[in-house]
Amino acid sequence: MPNGTSKSPNVFVALLRGVNVGGKNTLSMSELKTNLSKAGFENVATYINSGNVFFTSSETDARKLETKIERVLAAQHRLECKVVVRSLDEMKKLVESLPVSWKSDEQWAHNVMFLRHSIDSKDVLKELAPKPGIEKVLYRPGTVLWSARRSEIKQSTMNKLSSRRIFQDMTVRNPNTTRKLYELMKKMAEGESASS
Repeated sequence: MPNGTSKSPNVFVALLRGVNVGGKNTLSMSELKTNLSKAGFENVATYINSGNVFFTSSETDARKLETKIERVLAAQHRLECKVVVRSLDEMKKLVESLPVSWKSDEQWAHNVMFLRHSIDSKDVLKELAPKPGIEKVLYRPGTVLWSARRSEIKQSTMNKLSSRRIFQDMTVRNPNTTRKLYELMKKMAEGESASS
């Protein structure tokens, strides 16, 4: 909220991995919002039901924020859920780096794969081993941008990624959701409500 000073609050988004998917890891966003507020997070808001939570905090260490949220999930919701936290600045750099072709390319499916710090390295591209001609991957700090031909998506490495250990340390959002999260974070930084 505006308070007469020029300093913006530290705005973050927490990306929860694998909640409310296929009837598993069911989590009420309104209850989570309440419990995070009780735990000291400020201006908590959520976007859609897939585990996107905005907040402001005086803490600037994303690793500490991730750990704190994971503890709330375990203690209050009995969920062992991994969390990726990104700052407004990190989301700005990411969204600005998304390929322009993603907006108009109907032949390819695109995903933004947010990486936990434990696997955040260009070396992750080698482990993903994308199939030439079928899929493309690009590394950005904290993220892998993945694309696959829609007509051959079943043959892609990405299609089988959920069975691999590395998948446990990433959470995936589509480009539209990623852009929307950034827009809502900007509004929060300007003192507007991000969501409900």
